[in-house]
Amino acid sequence: MSNLEPAAQPLPQVSHRGRSAAPIASSNAEGEEVPEFDSFGIIGPRGPPPLREFLDIWDVNMLRRPDEVNTPQHSTHLYASDHLIVRRGQEFQLKVTFDRPYKPADDQFAVEFIIGDSVFLDDDDEREECVLNEVGVIYHGAYDDMSERPWNFGQFDYGVLDACLFIMDKAAMPITNRGDAIKVARKASAMLNSHDDDGVLVGNWSGDYTYGVAPTSWTGSTEILLNYSSSKTPVCYAQCWVYAAVFNTFLRCLGIPARVVTNFYSAHDNDGNLKTDVILDENGRIDKHRTKDSIWNYHCWNECYMSRPDLPQGFGGWQAVDATPQETSDGMYRCGPASVQAIKHGQICFPFDAPFVFAEVNSDVVFYSRNPRDGTLEPVKVNSSHVGRMVVTKVPGQDARRDITDQYKFPEGSPEERTVLEKAEEYGCHREKATPPEADVELDMPLMEVRVGDDFELKLEFNNTSDQARTVDVYVSGNVVYYTGVTSSEFLFKTPRVILDPKKAEKLVMEVRSQDYMRKLVEQANLHFIATGKVKETGQIITSMRVVTLHTPKLSVEVSGLAKVSEEMMVTVEFTNPFKFNLEDVYVRVEGPGVMPPKYKHYSLITAGSSLTWTEGFTPRRAGPTKLMASLDCAALRQVYGQAQLTVKP
Repeated sequence: MSNLEPAAQPLPQVSHRGRSAAPIASSNAEGEEVPEFDSFGIIGPRGPPPLREFLDIWDVNMLRRPDEVNTPQHSTHLYASDHLIVRRGQEFQLKVTFDRPYKPADDQFAVEFIIGDSVFLDDDDEREECVLNEVGVIYHGAYDDMSERPWNFGQFDYGVLDACLFIMDKAAMPITNRGDAIKVARKASAMLNSHDDDGVLVGNWSGDYTYGVAPTSWTGSTEILLNYSSSKTPVCYAQCWVYAAVFNTFLRCLGIPARVVTNFYSAHDNDGNLKTDVILDENGRIDKHRTKDSIWNYHCWNECYMSRPDLPQGFGGWQAVDATPQETSDGMYRCGPASVQAIKHGQICFPFDAPFVFAEVNSDVVFYSRNPRDGTLEPVKVNSSHVGRMVVTKVPGQDARRDITDQYKFPEGSPEERTVLEKAEEYGCHREKATPPEADVELDMPLMEVRVGDDFELKLEFNNTSDQARTVDVYVSGNVVYYTGVTSSEFLFKTPRVILDPKKAEKLVMEVRSQDYMRKLVEQANLHFIATGKVKETGQIITSMRVVTLHTPKLSVEVSGLAKVSEEMMVTVEFTNPFKFNLEDVYVRVEGPGVMPPKYKHYSLITAGSSLTWTEGFTPRRAGPTKLMASLDCAALRQVYGQAQLTVKP
């Protein structure tokens, strides 16, 4: 420092009306231990009190043990924690020991807590499922060929509650805001992804997971959250269902009712524009260079239950929240909470991010024909029912799915739906107003159930509804795609001509060989077929799309031993490679809430036709029904799962 510069002086301590202006507390970890009661001395600042007999508190027992009254009544006995954990808006008991017998007539003593519960779900089955259930089912695949996988939310596992509080600390969220479920859900939506703020999970849709764990390999949230809280760095890697599953753990752990939902054929990146554009050339063939929009085969997000005092009456209840980083909201990658009721009724002017969620379930697929001379686009076909085909979640108390599409939108073509779309347009959502006439030739691709490695037949069914003959020039394209709808590679392209007699139907069958698609498979083994055609006599365009989710082999998971608390048991995971090629760099994972922490094993090679057997010991730490979940994952084979149910006795 030069002699001409004054020495830095400490800033004066500023106060507001006698209160300290210290920074707002925003860390659970750094706060001092809060005493269970404050002990006041006999002598006060005004001298000794009048002579009278005072009560002296010797001890305050918070009755925190699992076998004492508070934790069972508050359904918090499952938390692996020594602290007293109670739920909002519910009475709890404590035991106070005085220095002498308490005299109700003479002594005054009161402890009162009045805390409103903004997340109370008044349905016993839903509350049991969406707050207390540690095991979930996540749906994926296609809406008419749905697959499911188990997931260990593990919200009561050791260290998970502390990890969830650490997430709020990392976000520097003021402790005074943490009683507001709206603020907590919105903040966590940003913090569950690593964009902007070094949040929990790093997204990766590239297929290269060299420096982390493949999203398809995870079996639960516990390992992810504990890794994040211990390393203080984002965990690699995630895709939408991983974001949704870990977010679900976070919400349930903090007592906010939550569930994972899956939207099949989910529109993305349309900025509130209710159109997904597919560009065709003058012959009716898809112009892949100009078609930029994509439709995800499915997308997972969360719903959490809360009141919305910031919105008009009726828009509380289930709120859509999404941690998958897609678009920014108020400068950060996050989405929600958006009222599901508001979305259904087109009231997308209310916070937060309702237009984006509305578009995910309501967009139209618009096929445009491009004029080669001037490049203008003319709408030739509008499919208003493809996007948001089905929204599903788990049935409370059962391993079954529930269709909740009607909670997001009215039936397609109904007067209510038209009213809702008109309302959404008032708030800035734009739709394709043109209504091209329907072609008099119908095209359909029936459902196929195919296993990985199978040869199969692709069938196209044409139906001429007119009284005249029709000639259709057809373009059939088969592509290996990521579940996000992005094409990896094309393995099939055919250009047949179909001649249809009046009022007649025809079938066209094409053979698809495994050798053509197997070496090009990515991620979740999705094949996307799209057929477009131009009717020669009328110039009309016909289209059909089909997603084929290739079914994978299952893992065998068996448990043995006496299912009793603190008694050692064994779990055996078995798998046989059914393919004619080797599986390399294979990871097998297994875990179960309350019985087994996450464990994994690496196999460098599983040769064609050979089997693996992995037996691991575990010791249940609490009684009740539970599951063990396992996954097998490698670059050549994803989405291989298995599970075993067991009931542990006390």
